Amino acid sequence: MLKKMILAGCFAAAMVSGMTMAAQQTYVVGSGGTYRPFEFENSQKQLEGFDIDIIKAIAKAENFDIKLVNTPWEGIFATLSSGDRDIIISGITITDKRQKMVDFSTPYFPAEQSIVVPSGSKVDSVNALKGQKVGVVNSSTGDIVVSDVLGKNSTDIKRFDNTPLMLQELYEDGLGAAVGDVGVVKYYIKNHPEKAFKLVPDSKFERQYFGIAVAKGNQELLGKINAGLKKIVADGTYAKIYTQWFDANVPVLPTK
Repeated sequence: MLKKMILAGCFAAAMVSGMTMAAQQTYVVGSGGTYRPFEFENSQKQLEGFDIDIIKAIAKAENFDIKLVNTPWEGIFATLSSGDRDIIISGITITDKRQKMVDFSTPYFPAEQSIVVPSGSKVDSVNALKGQKVGVVNSSTGDIVVSDVLGKNSTDIKRFDNTPLMLQELYEDGLGAAVGDVGVVKYYIKNHPEKAFKLVPDSKFERQYFGIAVAKGNQELLGKINAGLKKIVADGTYAKIYTQWFDANVPVLPTK
């Protein structure tokens, strides 16, 4: 009888151990380290950022582990098809072309462009940029829209290599307005409260979204990610992370 009880106890322990191991499945997550504040390397060469906090929260909500790997943007999608990465989160805009290569989660961030002006500016739309010196990041969506309004070769357009340089020029009165990625701009404003900027939205900027990518056809993993994202939105975790990195104007995310 005692032998049977011991065997039964061992079997139960093995079952629990097996369940624990299954619950702690680890997925390899690829993310670029050069797109602050979404993903970047800290001084210890560890990845951090909004995207990193989001995927960690999703993993916690769905009870799986992740291994973060800094993955260069060039060739990042190929790492899914090769099996080197299970998940990619790297400020990836969901597009029709990319949806043919990978499967995307429901959107986790609205990635539109925004006009940035000094707080006292009367600029209220893209069309109101006429006659202003306008900063854009070279070859960005903002560059395309502003070029359409002012003319591609307009001397009123000043092109920059990155958003911080552009916004510093705006602060020093070298520009009347700037156009940039809303997330990067919000992060800059949060970290430079002495610079009194405001954001001006415009419908000319197509609303796009970032999504989390998995290999084409991996519906099981995609289901976990979507379920986790839904949970962290519902319990306030998403809002907390968004506010930490950007501001209190937390977006309402589409569910499809």
